[in-house]
Amino acid sequence: MAKDLGKIYDAFCTTAVFCETVEKPLFRYFERYMESETRAEKMRAYGKFVAEIYALGGSLTDAVCRLLSEDENVFVKTAAREEPVKACIAQATKAELTAFSAFASLTLADFEADLKESGLPAFESKPIDLVAYYSERLKNIERHGYGIFATNGMFRFSDDKQIVPIRAADKIPMSHFVGYERERQAVVDNTLSFLQGKPAANVLLYGDAGAGKSSTVKAIANKYFDQGLRLIEIRKNQLCHLPLVMEKIAQNPLKFILFIDDLSFQQSDDDFSMLKAALEGSASARAENCLLYATSNRRHIVRETFADREGGDVHRNDTLQETLSLSERFGLTVYFSKPDKKLYLEIVEGLAKRKGIAFDADVATRAEAFALKRGNRSARCAEQFVDSLL
Repeated sequence: MAKDLGKIYDAFCTTAVFCETVEKPLFRYFERYMESETRAEKMRAYGKFVAEIYALGGSLTDAVCRLLSEDENVFVKTAAREEPVKACIAQATKAELTAFSAFASLTLADFEADLKESGLPAFESKPIDLVAYYSERLKNIERHGYGIFATNGMFRFSDDKQIVPIRAADKIPMSHFVGYERERQAVVDNTLSFLQGKPAANVLLYGDAGAGKSSTVKAIANKYFDQGLRLIEIRKNQLCHLPLVMEKIAQNPLKFILFIDDLSFQQSDDDFSMLKAALEGSASARAENCLLYATSNRRHIVRETFADREGGDVHRNDTLQETLSLSERFGLTVYFSKPDKKLYLEIVEGLAKRKGIAFDADVATRAEAFALKRGNRSARCAEQFVDSLL
């Protein structure tokens, strides 16, 4: 039996909790379909409606679930803070989710019956109880999150001071790596402690370029997305905004890694003190649900010149100790050293086998020549060599 499209549309007209969701294109095209006065207009609106479903993956049900999960409404924000929700809001939320359930379960047959037309563009859908779906997400809000954090794992802090999703985020998995298992495991163990609510440290991954420091952090964020971990990338020149970033996420039930890639300072950098304050946990630059993970090619993050050592500071030794000890304020420092020949060839062999390339003495010789030509061995160099064989 075909569903009553008019009844579903009427329910959307009075949406109060999910009012932002019904402003999305998917619902606007449905509104255009329902408001069309001529058959031609209705057919065109249906085409736009299905095109939007295709853009969201092809399933109407999955698209509605995603849009509802990303909605930052008063109900979910109050529940996430573990505060009581007013009965009228809870009642309205349930009623709206019931209407969304009917909408998300619409089929091609429902529209063909309404238009009295066959052969329309098809889309996928399935029956769903969105009241139960939403309730389950709330019970596990510390893993699912809400708003933009519900469906995205990596973010950046924009120049207009907003946290925005990285749409083409690096999906690198932990299985991608060969070598540096001990170093990588130290970062994984610290992250798991963080996710489990146990004591965890800010982390500095330092060492030679191309060893996989940044990729390690991103792979960890990907691996533990389902456990409520998110990554926000912050540039060094944005460190002055650390208090703002932490304020934005402080009440969020998820866990966050604030990631600073390729970190180094000149001694006179203004951002030095802000990072120092965050690492020391000052009240103005700290959120309980986040850690700082940074990568650097230098063990001592502050670049120092001979002129700095000969400077005119009366208490020069105190000044030097302050700048050189910034890295000590990270609770965990992990060194990714340049691989020796043995480790380099092990990485080449592992990557080659993964891509279906036989590894023999000739490939090993060519791999070593490839590294020498570029002036150094590294995990990145090994990957570039294997890619060149393809």
